[in-house]
Amino acid sequence: MAFREISVNEIREVLRLWLGTAALPSPGLRTIAEHAGVDRKTVRRYVEAAQAAGLSRTDDAGAVSDEVIAAVVATVRPDRPHGHGAAWEQLVPHQEQISKWVAGDGERKPLTIAKIEVLLARKGCQVPYRTLHRFATEMCGFGRKNLTVRVVDGEPGIECQVDFGYLGMLTDPDDGRARKVHALIFTAVYSRHMFVWLSYSQTLVAVIAGCEAAWKFFGGVFAVLIPDNLKPVVTTADPIAPRLSDGWLDYSAHVGFITDPARVRSPKDKPRVERTVQYVRGNFWAGERFNSLEQAQEAAVRWCSSTAGMRIHGSTCARPLEVFEDFELSVLLPVPAEYDVPIFKDVKVHRDFHAEVARALYSLPQQWIGSTLSVRADTELVKFYHRGTLVKIHPRQPAGGRSTDRADLPEHKSDYALRDVTSLIRTCNGHGRNIGIYAERILDDPLPWTRIRSVYRLQGLVRRYGAERVEQACSLSLDLDVVSVTKIASMLERATEKSTPALPKAVGQESTRFSRDPSEFRSTTTPSLTVVDAGSVSTEGHS
Repeated sequence: MAFREISVNEIREVLRLWLGTAALPSPGLRTIAEHAGVDRKTVRRYVEAAQAAGLSRTDDAGAVSDEVIAAVVATVRPDRPHGHGAAWEQLVPHQEQISKWVAGDGERKPLTIAKIEVLLARKGCQVPYRTLHRFATEMCGFGRKNLTVRVVDGEPGIECQVDFGYLGMLTDPDDGRARKVHALIFTAVYSRHMFVWLSYSQTLVAVIAGCEAAWKFFGGVFAVLIPDNLKPVVTTADPIAPRLSDGWLDYSAHVGFITDPARVRSPKDKPRVERTVQYVRGNFWAGERFNSLEQAQEAAVRWCSSTAGMRIHGSTCARPLEVFEDFELSVLLPVPAEYDVPIFKDVKVHRDFHAEVARALYSLPQQWIGSTLSVRADTELVKFYHRGTLVKIHPRQPAGGRSTDRADLPEHKSDYALRDVTSLIRTCNGHGRNIGIYAERILDDPLPWTRIRSVYRLQGLVRRYGAERVEQACSLSLDLDVVSVTKIASMLERATEKSTPALPKAVGQESTRFSRDPSEFRSTTTPSLTVVDAGSVSTEGHS
């Protein structure tokens, strides 16, 4: 039990109630304890000590003299030269050993107070647990809290501390869901002027949106930003050299401020903003009803200016908004142009010469197939990097779109991949005029890309038999008006591209089994015609 100094008035009141008054009979110990506000056992010890000093219940209140009270104090709480009892004094010789047990060493872990109590009992030192706990805490460093110092505010307009805090739930009017609302709180270190940005998420986009709104609210940018270890900002926490995310580094370079993150689980690194989370939750959010996040944000801006900005701050004893306007506003960095929030990610180049970024495809040269590249994609451009070196730039495409550079694809596959009929015909013209015409005749179709493979086969014949032979075969086929790559291949295989083909004969020009010469149907004698007249008969020949 902790040491408690005895009050003389407390003893006098207990004994006065025990003696009773003229109007009331002498009460019991429990009643006295309730009236005096002490424990019943304490009342009993006071009364027994007073009786030993000669006080009787038949005495009146005047019998409670200073001598009686002194005797009670000497009995109940003996003199303690150092403010501690006998049990404490037993622990003093063991202070060095208890300190070693509490601190531990390289081989053994620190011991608990319960274990230390057991070890002391083996040495013949038996004391109450509470006394041992107080002795170890006050004298041996057990559970001692680190001391802290108040850090000066620094120069005006230099530092701004940032912290995320949960406020409560809000029904989203778009989908009717109850969603968590977080507050990104900016607090100027010198003036304590603050800005609150509300968000449903804690992503990099939300943090940057809050920063952009804060710079417009303050009218400038602070030189140093001190955030908590937010995942979108700090990827690897370290007291000396924390690793910041690529997106945050890109944004800080755009705006021009320096980031000095607080250490993990070290709220004292940003004390100016740490306590404002409870202030915003209790003074702004509590008891309010908002229909949308936009309405809540408008109310937060008004609250920051009129309520939080115009209150008398407990530490500075001044109004934060007035101090900010007088000392900080003029030294802030200028507000930069609106930041185009990019996408930062690592992508793998697939076997089809393309990589996917935000559900759109972008081509890369064959040498990067299978490699992982870093991407920065804003609303205008998509840039691919390999170990910090820019290797490709594409215009940004919407989801489902594709940007393919012909130079990234193999030459013999680019026309087919891009369905470029004009380029395919131009390539065939390079082998020969008739080959180009023949390719153009093949592709003369409402759906020309469905016949591209035939032109590729024609180019394969050029590589196999040479452009001169294929040119002759195409010329001959064009004369005969035959458009078939299979016929061209047959002619080249049989080497008939230079011979004149036999024209097909009409039916009947070749002899058949029952055919006859026309002369066989001609008569040998001239037929005669006899004309019979009524008066005479004459005969005339006709041929």
